Amino acid sequence: MENIKEKIEELRKALRYHSDRYYNDDAPEIEDYEYDMMMRELKKLEEQYPEYDTEDSPTKRVGGKADNSFDSVVHRVRMESLQDAFSKDEIYDFDSRVHNVVDSPKYCVEPKIDGLSVSLEYENGVFVRGSTRGDGNIGEDVSGNIKVIHNVPLKLTKDIPFIEVRGEVYMPKKSFERVVDRQLIKGEKPFKNPRNAAAGSLRQKDSEITATRGLDIFIFNIQQVEGVTLGSHKESLDFLQELGFNTVPDYTLVETIDEALSVIDKIGEERGNLEFDIDGAVIKVDDFEMRSQLGSTAKFPKWAVAFKYPPEEKQTKLVDIEIAVGRTGVLTPTAVLEPVHLAGTTVSRATLHNSDFIKEKGIAIGDIVTVRKAGDIIPEVLCVNEHNSNQFFEFPKLCPSCQSPVVKENDEAAIRCINPDCPAQLLRNLIHFCSRDAMDIEGLGPAILETFVDNGLIEKTEDIYSLTFEKIDSAKLEGFKEKSISNIIHSIENSKKNDLGKLIFGLGIRHIGAKAGNLLANHFRNMEAIMNASADDILKIDGFGDIMAESVVDFFNNEKSKELIKSLDENGVNMEAKNVVKDNRFENKTFVLTGTLPTLKRAEASKIIESFGGKTSSSVSKKTSYVLAGEEAGSKLDKANQLGIEIITEEEFMEMVK
Repeated sequence: MENIKEKIEELRKALRYHSDRYYNDDAPEIEDYEYDMMMRELKKLEEQYPEYDTEDSPTKRVGGKADNSFDSVVHRVRMESLQDAFSKDEIYDFDSRVHNVVDSPKYCVEPKIDGLSVSLEYENGVFVRGSTRGDGNIGEDVSGNIKVIHNVPLKLTKDIPFIEVRGEVYMPKKSFERVVDRQLIKGEKPFKNPRNAAAGSLRQKDSEITATRGLDIFIFNIQQVEGVTLGSHKESLDFLQELGFNTVPDYTLVETIDEALSVIDKIGEERGNLEFDIDGAVIKVDDFEMRSQLGSTAKFPKWAVAFKYPPEEKQTKLVDIEIAVGRTGVLTPTAVLEPVHLAGTTVSRATLHNSDFIKEKGIAIGDIVTVRKAGDIIPEVLCVNEHNSNQFFEFPKLCPSCQSPVVKENDEAAIRCINPDCPAQLLRNLIHFCSRDAMDIEGLGPAILETFVDNGLIEKTEDIYSLTFEKIDSAKLEGFKEKSISNIIHSIENSKKNDLGKLIFGLGIRHIGAKAGNLLANHFRNMEAIMNASADDILKIDGFGDIMAESVVDFFNNEKSKELIKSLDENGVNMEAKNVVKDNRFENKTFVLTGTLPTLKRAEASKIIESFGGKTSSSVSKKTSYVLAGEEAGSKLDKANQLGIEIITEEEFMEMVK
């Protein structure tokens, strides 16, 4: 019995962890199917051993906790979860339970959209609030971000006194591909799947960012309504369409459970061709009076069930392994497969993750492998079923794009090319170099840089400073008029005067952010001194660790890096530190900035702190000296109060630096 108790606690701990990663961090580590199977195992154990059943078990919860970044919303109508079914037998069991209570029920069947569940409220036909589901009782107010979703009507076609509807915010597959492409170009960690992309986008503090993500919504339920009487689910969906809502597609009314299963099969066959993700299909009792008779458990309505499609797996032959160099320098292996039909599409390529995965599985060209669509989006090789070769695949020692030696750093699985002039990384490096916190070259945004690269105007970073009005003008590029070209050249010239810290950050040295770039510049004062510094020299800078120091040394030991610096210097780019430390009144003092300051931008406040010998940090700890707080200061302020750290306003801060 003790082993059973330990197993239950082990499952609860794992489920809580993965639930938090899924709902609150938008960064899942396992597939939905694996999570569902763990939850199912826990439910069975709790039913078999009720003495170990507790009210705080993950089986009693709905969704995730409300994020403290947004105001809380108490749902007047609980946003329930659905009971999952994984086989047709379980669907028949659901039908039997329904028939035990009501006679001759009709069912409405609809696809289960894989996104983020939200509530929309309208007063007199006007949108007043949007909130996430949270734990079903308390969610997050995300009204500002909901408003920028183009399919959310801000005014209904009828002035209904009050209506609350429930829908699913999702990211279409095309939008997801665009977002991931932009993340890779910028060197950011890409979203794992559209569901997490949608959740991360809806929780943005800046609605302008949300607006760029291409989110969409399907409405699938009326939570409460005044001034209208509706008798069934299909009737309510038809009514929602009349009001101007984008309702869940292909909802179908059927007479029997066998007809419902046929619709589920049809949805399953088509899911690979849809422009959005689904993770199942939902069967709902159509009649509202019958729903009232059936009622709900503590967590689920008894009048609905969600059929979850299992991830489809197939075996096929591994024909070849191709190595691509990503825009961050990571060498990514891709399996070339004998084509196989999987989850509605023909798959001929799949990810192999990294070199460690290939080594661990002992993968070789010619093997028979199992392939699955991860989250029904990205095909991946799971394992080897049959080895047909003893010659296991070896990762290249040289970059396939530029033939430079590749490295594998201790803190990551990826093998990486660190050549700053690697053609495969050129666009990402250029975007970073020209960005606001780096060389701040206004007018050279991602789209224009891509145009210049495609037309041969820029082949390496230093080519930016070889651009002239005549060179750009003679390329006859669409949309580039005299004024716009002149502005670009002017911005390039201005960037030559930047402080050394901005240049160091712009070089894109691994592990070196904007703050670290300023610390290097202020400590060594010129580029030559930094290039000649040893790791021990760099470690004397407060805030630098072994990995950061080694990364700087490795970068400047690279011959391509030396050539880049030489060329920038010859083109007149400043190589000296301009920041002057006025005095050391903030020496050994660490500031954390939180919220919106009345007049200062965070970057300005940070610069002032550094000019007096202090430093800034992004997180509050016992080592924090002051928390400089503005409006809408969040969890950092709470933690500062808990630790007894002094909290100051902008006015008090300005008094300190007089």
